[in-house]
Amino acid sequence: MIVYGKNLYSTLQNDPDSIEKVYVLQGLKDAKLLKSIQKSNLKVEYCNRAKLDKIANSTHHNGVAVKVSEIETYSIEELVRRAKKPGLLVALDGVQDPHNVGAILRTCDCTGVDGVILTKHNSCGLTPTVVKASTGAAYTVPVSIVTNLSQTLRNLKQEGYWVVGTDMKDAREYREGMYDSPTVLVIGSEGQGISNLVKKQCDYMVYLPMVGSITSLNASVAAAVLMYEVYNQRNPIKWSCNE
Repeated sequence: MIVYGKNLYSTLQNDPDSIEKVYVLQGLKDAKLLKSIQKSNLKVEYCNRAKLDKIANSTHHNGVAVKVSEIETYSIEELVRRAKKPGLLVALDGVQDPHNVGAILRTCDCTGVDGVILTKHNSCGLTPTVVKASTGAAYTVPVSIVTNLSQTLRNLKQEGYWVVGTDMKDAREYREGMYDSPTVLVIGSEGQGISNLVKKQCDYMVYLPMVGSITSLNASVAAAVLMYEVYNQRNPIKWSCNE
């Protein structure tokens, strides 16, 4: 797989075993980036702009593209076993925009989410665009790819997880959610939301209040708000009496 971008390379250089080769723009003017690449023991090839554009399949590569090994994925059992108590997973139900998937992975890394569940069909996988949009979080957040999300959620409930869906109907305000138990946040697709079969596995729904003229949020933005609310409830600020 070829991925690209300065920020992505900065993340991947911490895991050099995942890098097979680095392609660098001839005459790259980013001295800090160039020095970092030159100091590495990685295999490097210098290319003119036309060749690098072709290798990256994009003109937005910031002068560097990286051939990487395939991203390791995990079983649901492994995600549960690796999770830090009380456990937080994010499941994407039919999210097809790679920029949304990448942005969600990035926020998952920032908020300490234990893993992301993607579906094998009718959703975006770990494509180069997802990897770039995640700024490397596709390599730091464990991902499981499942065939049947409904069945997966049913199994997670048997493991003690509460499944929280996102919807405007018959839902509680997101700040009223109870996130102290092992939790799976389910984010629906950009146009259709959560499918009916998956809704049946949700213990309850939450919604984000809309006080303006717009009635919905981008999937990755909504996911970020919810993840930070979970973080907020699980990691409250401890005020001292002197403050």
